[in-house]
Amino acid sequence: MLRTPWIPALALAAGLVLGASSAALTQQPPPGGQPAQPGQPGEQRPPRGPRGPRGPHPHITTARRALGVADRQLSGAAHDYGGHRVKALELVKQAQAEVEQALAYAQAHPEEFKETTK
Repeated sequence: MLRTPWIPALALAAGLVLGASSAALTQQPPPGGQPAQPGQPGEQRPPRGPRGPRGPHPHITTARRALGVADRQLSGAAHDYGGHRVKALELVKQAQAEVEQALAYAQAHPEEFKETTK
């Protein structure tokens, strides 16, 4: 029987890469202050607006960016992996289209996304 130990290892590596990239894109500043700019100890970032540094829909914007990374990684893979890479790429493209539709919906219905004041 032919054994392919690299398939589980590849799946684990892909999960770690995608997980790490999405975690890096969604990091929040520590409570009680703004983090310093990289390379400039003690220097503060400009104040964040009421809707954050990634615009009015930060989670969707972050998802769009992560899907773009996944698209590029899958497109650049050297092997077909029994057709699974192509299927994954199709699903990523489908997810990208859904995210774009979500952002278009949010732009067309701004009243649903207004912030409430306390």
